[in-house]
Order: sequence, then structure tokens, then C-alpha cells
Amino acid sequence: PMQILSVIGGVVKVEETDLKSRVGFLYPIDTHNISLFINASREQDSGQYMCTVNVVDDIIRMHKNVGLINLTVLVPPATPTCQLHGNAVVGANVTLSCSSKKGKPSPKYQWQREPPTLQVFFPPAQDQAKGTLKLTNLSLEMSGVYVCRAENEAGSENCSIVLEV
Repeated sequence: PMQILSVIGGVVKVEETDLKSRVGFLYPIDTHNISLFINASREQDSGQYMCTVNVVDDIIRMHKNVGLINLTVLVPPATPTCQLHGNAVVGANVTLSCSSKKGKPSPKYQWQREPPTLQVFFPPAQDQAKGTLKLTNLSLEMSGVYVCRAENEAGSENCSIVLEV
């Protein structure tokens, strides 16, 4: 464990951590609410935080003066990269792939073909976890713009690829 903030004798001390310029108590200490804030949260701020309260001359009961909370900082997906794997010729099979370098939790991927021939894809052709779309027995009519949306609870980003059969 690494100490972040402390109050001893009414004096607030902020420890030398990467949180130093971004952390503090939410309310004045005399309110007896020792909630803290973290500004400009980062993925690496995720983790377990522990609050310990020790009052002078009070009986310290094991685990009765400790509060724990788990913090998970969500990260929106980075703009994904769309790629074509295979030769886009009539009768062939190709795979479109989509991947995002960042995202917490891991993004889900959804492919769709843009208008004028709007088309949404489902398993087994599409794998939402891997970001792949398998197109089989290509025809000229399958040419068009295909868009991949990478999405998680924190946001979404798109990429597109033009398929010319």
C-alpha cells in the first residue's frame, strides 16, 4: 500500500505520488466526511483504495476502522484500424478486421455496410470480440463502404474500409 493523503492533528499532508497534484479531500475535515477526489483520472489510477481512521485514545478494533473501495477508470476505445485480408475477387472469401489499441473494458466491434445498401452483420459472419467480419463467395454487389464501430461503456470510435470486388 502507498499512502496518498493523511490528516494528523488537523494538518493535511499530500504525499509525493503521481496523484499529488490531482487529489484532495472533497470536504473540510471538520465535517467528518473524509471523501477524496481525483482530478484528471488516468487508467493507472485504477486499483484498490483504503481509508483508515485512527482517533487518538480510541480503541482500535481490527478491521473496524478500515474502508476499502475498488476504482476502475474506464477508457474509451482509440480510433480503430480497419484492414482487408484476402483478394477481393468474385467467388473469393475475405475477412475484414477492426482493432483498437486502447479501451477499458475491451471494446466490442460492430460491422455494417453503409447505404445505399445498408446491411448489419451478425454471428457467425461477425465476431464482436475479435472485430472480424467474414464475407464469403464475393459478388460484385458486395462492393461498398464497410464501417466498424469499436464501443465500450466509455465511448466509441469508427473506421471504414472500401471493398471493391
